[in-house]
Amino acid sequence: MASPEPATAEDIAATIQVTFVTSGMKTVTAPVDSNLLRISLRERGGIPFKCGAGLCGTCRCHIDAGLQHTDKVKPKERKHLTDDDLAAGYRMACQTFVHGDVAVSWTPRP
Repeated sequence: MASPEPATAEDIAATIQVTFVTSGMKTVTAPVDSNLLRISLRERGGIPFKCGAGLCGTCRCHIDAGLQHTDKVKPKERKHLTDDDLAAGYRMACQTFVHGDVAVSWTPRP
């Protein structure tokens, strides 16, 4: 029986880059398939939030680049975002997981 292929460094340390456009283009690295709001909280990216559970809509953001690197839209997002919003690249950070490089912006809170 053949032994399995050894894991590559890429497999072990698969990371992506997230650029927080509204926060002065701050760019951070994160593990693949990380939640966008959690990345922002951990790295002080600045995405506004209140509930973190998809109930309030505060973390609405725009995926400026890399929309194809986000997971599928969740039902909670559809309560806050129209089909036009989604087609234009808006997502709820608390509900969005990213599996590739993205750039994200939002309307700053007063």
